[in-house]
Amino acid sequence: MYPDKKVTMTARLDARVLTRELLAYNTINPPGMERACARHLGALLETAGFTVRYHEYAEARTSLVATIGGSDAKAPLCFTGHIDTVPLGAAPWTKDAFAGETDGDKIYGRGSTDMKGGVAAFVAAAVELAPHLARGPGLVLVITAGEEIGCEGARYLADKKLLGRAGAIVVAEPTGNFPYVGHKGLCWFEVETRGVTAHGSMPEVGDNAILKMARVIDDLGHFHFPVESHPVMGKPTMNVGTIRGGINTNSVPDAAAITIDMRTVPGIDHGHLCKSLQTLLAPRGARVRQLVDCAPLYTEPQTEWMQTVFEDCTPFLEGRPTPKTITFSTDGSDLKRGFGGGVPAVILGPGEPTLAHQTDEWCSLHRIEQSVDLFRNIARRWCDA
Repeated sequence: MYPDKKVTMTARLDARVLTRELLAYNTINPPGMERACARHLGALLETAGFTVRYHEYAEARTSLVATIGGSDAKAPLCFTGHIDTVPLGAAPWTKDAFAGETDGDKIYGRGSTDMKGGVAAFVAAAVELAPHLARGPGLVLVITAGEEIGCEGARYLADKKLLGRAGAIVVAEPTGNFPYVGHKGLCWFEVETRGVTAHGSMPEVGDNAILKMARVIDDLGHFHFPVESHPVMGKPTMNVGTIRGGINTNSVPDAAAITIDMRTVPGIDHGHLCKSLQTLLAPRGARVRQLVDCAPLYTEPQTEWMQTVFEDCTPFLEGRPTPKTITFSTDGSDLKRGFGGGVPAVILGPGEPTLAHQTDEWCSLHRIEQSVDLFRNIARRWCDA
């Protein structure tokens, strides 16, 4: 039976209860306002013996970095997750999005799958292991604000050099407890065209920015990425996601804009990508501006640590995992950069990838409990090796 009580510090923190507590914090981004949720987690970790530091990149946009143990010989293992969520959407929910309602094995709420269930699981595992981590490499937990819109919290921690050391990273995003070896990079661009307004009955007097944009979109169909494919990730992609222009029907529009979502693979430099777009579209008088920049995340599957993670995951799956990458981007690429690069990373958590951002989002309670066991095993192997 699912317990209906407040979390207390015991030998094993119940991750299901903690998930419910985290869901009660409305951290929809925008505006995020993750401070109260981060402080709640920080208090639990401090009680367990972690050293906790809070970092805000804007008012109440709070991330935390919690550490325990430490060794000069080996860097700690990092677990990471974000506590902001996406909006509820236009469709009505049949469950309270912030109450952690349960139905059988499912716990409902915005962020249950993406990814407060994952955060609760690694915090519970870390609290249980805390008494044994004073010596050795230990753990660093990075719990971030602002992931859903451009990984702002993780980028701030990396840019300000607030992360310290880590030897490997577990990103507890929703994967159904399947270990993914990486994800594509993410680049968002805005492309603008300008014209001259005029009365709609005299279009020859004006310069139509929307017609210019139509030619821009046609040109994008001829764009070629510098790397055509990756053996695990597949091909890079491009999608025109939004378009706007004009103020009324009977005027020649003097401005138009589109936004472009590009998903990239290793070997594609995002700065060069922006310059290539500008070169392609400059003859149309278009201006390109980069909005979001998240690098690809990839660890070679044959890496020794990745193979041990595959081994730890096997009992929870239908067989030994094969190398795969996830479709969405994560904080992992910024954190990897902040830890100095070259750090192996795996994306692994209890949530269901297909339920992220959905109405009536839910997470399996059984999977959350499995994740606690899985994360504990991964941490023990790292710290005892």
